Amino acid sequence: MVHHLSPRGVAGFVLANGSLSSNTGGEGAIRRTLVEADLVDCIVAMPPQLFYTTQIPVCLWFLARDKSGGRFRNRRGETLFIDARKIGHMMDRTHRDLSEEDVDRITRAYHAWRGEPDAGAYEDVPGFCKSATLEEISTHGHVLTPGRYVGSEAVEDDGEPFDEKMRRLAARWRGQQAEAQRLDAAIEANLKSLGYAINE
Repeated sequence: MVHHLSPRGVAGFVLANGSLSSNTGGEGAIRRTLVEADLVDCIVAMPPQLFYTTQIPVCLWFLARDKSGGRFRNRRGETLFIDARKIGHMMDRTHRDLSEEDVDRITRAYHAWRGEPDAGAYEDVPGFCKSATLEEISTHGHVLTPGRYVGSEAVEDDGEPFDEKMRRLAARWRGQQAEAQRLDAAIEANLKSLGYAINE
């Protein structure tokens, strides 16, 4: 695909997630070459069950022959990672669907990162997207799994002081332990009444 790109060409394609990290069959060397040639523009990890024919999760690869600017901002030495594994909703037991809002969230992040007009300003969103340098990718052994780069979602502070929360959770845990002991005793008594004593 890279061979067929024009000097300013861009290609997007769908691959199995193994392409992001596998080192078998020379895949690791190919991935490293693509990264070091600064061809990888964006990687999007998609959720599982998007296709009727397979339930495996896939990823989207976007390669750009020239990231130096021109129509968009200069992105040389950078790659955008988007972790979209948690978006979408289940249509039924076996198929997940992406809403227009889901698709818009992904595309808006990519367009803003590229610096497209009217796309807004790009910023990293913990747990969703991160612009990583070639040096960062190198420190991860040229593995391109977005989860390694985007980190975890920011957790909102619920305002409950830590000491109070720990006392409340410890009290709940003790109550659950007491309830578990009561249930164990009831089960043992029932088994004994049926002639199946546990400790015999």
